[in-house]
Amino acid sequence: MTNDPNDDQRPALPIGALMRFGLHEVRDRIYSEVAAAGFDDVRPAHVTLFRWPGPDGRRPTEIAADAQISKQRVNDLLRELEQRGYLRLASDPTDGRARMVRLSARGRRLHRVAVDAHAAVEAMWESRVGSRRYSQMRGTLAELLGDSGLRG
Repeated sequence: MTNDPNDDQRPALPIGALMRFGLHEVRDRIYSEVAAAGFDDVRPAHVTLFRWPGPDGRRPTEIAADAQISKQRVNDLLRELEQRGYLRLASDPTDGRARMVRLSARGRRLHRVAVDAHAAVEAMWESRVGSRRYSQMRGTLAELLGDSGLRG
């Protein structure tokens, strides 16, 4: 707490900013854990493609939409991950013109580390505010986001 008389006049942070800061904390922790687990040949942009629900069994266009990045950028990142042995791009059995991502064992390990790191952040937040308040926050966000909260 400061003794600045103007502190009381500062507006509260907008909810969008608070959510963005929380997302940055989650992403930073996930990337740190991925790098610490020995996956030092990937960048944060690569790891973004592994966020929920993960890339396995999905088309690059779906991954691009969830990550909110261009299809060209996703394809570049996927090719880099393929060259590093994290995945392969296979033909989609339902549409021969489309491709589908298939994780390798290495890619599945990276995904597991990312999922575990995300769970650790949630557990840390829950321990900070208590189970009841954390559960209420999750429920409220899910309610506010409705169906849009089901996207990655």
